[in-house]
Amino acid sequence: MKHNYPFAAIVGQEQLKRALLLCAVDPTLGGVLIRGDKGTAKSTAARGLTDVLLPIQRVSGCAFNCAPEAPLAECDACQNADTLAEPSPVPFVNLPLGATEDRVLGSLDFEKALQNGRQAFKPGLLAAAHRGLLYIDEVNLLADHLVDVLLDVSAMGTNTVQREGLSVSHPARITLLGTMNQEEGELRPQLLDRFGMMVEVTAPRDPAVRTEVVRRRLAFEADPAGFVAGWQADTDALRSTIQAAQTGLAEVALPDSLFAFISQLCCEFEVASLRADIVMHKAARAMAALDGRDAVTAEDVRNAAELVLPHRRRRKPFEQTGLDRERLDELTQQASAPPPPPPETESPSGDDTSDAEPSEDEINDDAQPGTASEQLFATGAASEVGRIEVRALQAHEASGRRSSSAGARRGHYVRAVPNEAPSQLAVDATLRSALLRNPNEFAVTRADLHDKVRVGKQANLILLVVDASGSMAAKRRMEAVKGCVLGLLQDAYQRRDQVAVIAFRGSEAELVLPPTRQVEQAERALSELPTGGRTPLAHALQLAVQTLAQHARQDNLTPLLVVLSDGRANIALDTRQDPWSEALALAAGLADQGTPALVLDTEEGYVRLGRARELAEALQGEYLPLDSLSADQLTLTIRERLGR
Repeated sequence: MKHNYPFAAIVGQEQLKRALLLCAVDPTLGGVLIRGDKGTAKSTAARGLTDVLLPIQRVSGCAFNCAPEAPLAECDACQNADTLAEPSPVPFVNLPLGATEDRVLGSLDFEKALQNGRQAFKPGLLAAAHRGLLYIDEVNLLADHLVDVLLDVSAMGTNTVQREGLSVSHPARITLLGTMNQEEGELRPQLLDRFGMMVEVTAPRDPAVRTEVVRRRLAFEADPAGFVAGWQADTDALRSTIQAAQTGLAEVALPDSLFAFISQLCCEFEVASLRADIVMHKAARAMAALDGRDAVTAEDVRNAAELVLPHRRRRKPFEQTGLDRERLDELTQQASAPPPPPPETESPSGDDTSDAEPSEDEINDDAQPGTASEQLFATGAASEVGRIEVRALQAHEASGRRSSSAGARRGHYVRAVPNEAPSQLAVDATLRSALLRNPNEFAVTRADLHDKVRVGKQANLILLVVDASGSMAAKRRMEAVKGCVLGLLQDAYQRRDQVAVIAFRGSEAELVLPPTRQVEQAERALSELPTGGRTPLAHALQLAVQTLAQHARQDNLTPLLVVLSDGRANIALDTRQDPWSEALALAAGLADQGTPALVLDTEEGYVRLGRARELAEALQGEYLPLDSLSADQLTLTIRERLGR
């Protein structure tokens, strides 16, 4: 028998354990997203929760986990009048990242179809997780089509399957438990909002705590059964606490003043989703019930806010998650304080400007201008830009999170088509064709064969070539350039596309950020990028050619080249050649390869050479002045010059 590490034996991680216990008290909270570094007990805590949960009543053999009072008509086990419900452990279902849609949703039961000559439904993982926990390790790496499935089920609480002539709906009320490491990429905002709470976990920094963690873990691995037995009393106590909290939850009162406090916190921390308000109400009441109280306090709301709001805040992609603790404490104190008595008399009219905000002129008077000798500039605020859409001149268009490509060898299996010589046999459609053709004498012929039609997802590689030479540094344009780069990276943040950064200054160009999906790394690379020196534009374009050849074409990525420069090249690859002519020749070579490009002109001043526009023409790409990126609404459409 395989044992889970006891939930009660987990050292530290109090906020994580608290969030999981709240889900045990009120399963409608929506689950917990556990975010943190590797080896911080994320999976251990999620799996250990099942041992402290109260068992559910379930009919033995029920594949849908039907509630005894509401059995499904499709459930043969529950329709058997002689079968009685009995206590059963709460379902804990692991959703593999590579699971097929049929495995998750359910599909045609071929065994019954072959034996009985009739169509029957085979439940999937969602049915198995009904009234229990659906656990997704590295949820941020989950395939898009499975994310879409989870969004639908989380919203409706019902799984509806319509395929292969079947139309089945069954309840799928699940508690989502997800773990992720931010180094592997971010989670789609729609699914992020479906997690009721989020916890950031880190490894303990106290040597004594780490020592105790290791001691307990080694003891568990040496004797799992004995270790679990040693913590059984604590496990039983936790289970009793959860049972008492579930019983008393309905009686917990939340004062009207705290209703307003919850809405105030959501507005204060710029949370758009109204789901946050609802989950905070539920979490605060569950906290009071878990502590054995019958009324919610402002401190309960504060603690709930730390779990519910950070991942729902309206923030820039590179802004860190979390809440302003000082501001949260201040608002909590205000909500906890008794209301002040009404004033006895009206205050006299008058203008008291002692506490007035300083005027704009006063602020400007205090500002200290920067010096021209600075060589490392801060990063400006990311500009608000629209989606970068890489579109081919062929039939298919970029849509959704990535470009879809029909007929791919890998990707989402969407349908089957008759084909007597299939490259990827669609077994389900083939058997179905044979059954429908002659259900009494089942036999598969070549005419029944079907081929799979898949839709692959074409990821993009955004290669940013940034001019960091002295021609820009002297004019303090680097800060604005960095801000514009961050604005361009927002699209990659949402799509999980890959991003690379080449910077050129002095005598050469450097790949300061190899292709990655971690755009936060790009922000750090830019923030640490010094400026100054001459402008080796030809070196940068040559490095761009090498980078695209090594990564974009090798990894089957659609490239997008974004050049930020004034085009004033003055360093050549060959000292006998003209630097500008070399740069134009390399740009023409990139255009011949069909590389879509965008040139952002950073030139300013009264005398302008207009070389950035010439560079864009040589690249056969789009041209935009840098100032154009300050607009709130801007859609950059880069057309691929040559079809793949």
